[in-house]
Amino acid sequence: MLTVSVQHSNDNDGNNKDDKVVLLCQGRIVHGDETAILCAAVHQQGRDVTLDLTGVEAIDAAGIGSLIALQASGIYLKLQNPSAPLRELLRVTQLDSIFEICETQDVDEMEGITVRA
Repeated sequence: MLTVSVQHSNDNDGNNKDDKVVLLCQGRIVHGDETAILCAAVHQQGRDVTLDLTGVEAIDAAGIGSLIALQASGIYLKLQNPSAPLRELLRVTQLDSIFEICETQDVDEMEGITVRA
């Protein structure tokens, strides 16, 4: 099962005006579950999405395909904290040149919602 916690960063007035969204992913991004990530990202008003992959145990071709489809749809994806095997997969497939990959970043004043698939 995949659990996705959707977090929006707030501006200084406490309003949700900026486009920054962080999806905290826990579990497996595999065939069938990738639609949960797609829906969670697409239903956000912003076009700038960070996927925190700290809790991702596995990803298959359908999961990678979902990430590519999100990027191709005009959503800017930043992959945060991918595991060493996932980083290697991204390097070997040269997808590390398509996605911005980073370590944990500080996100101020996050407000969360959890989506399960």
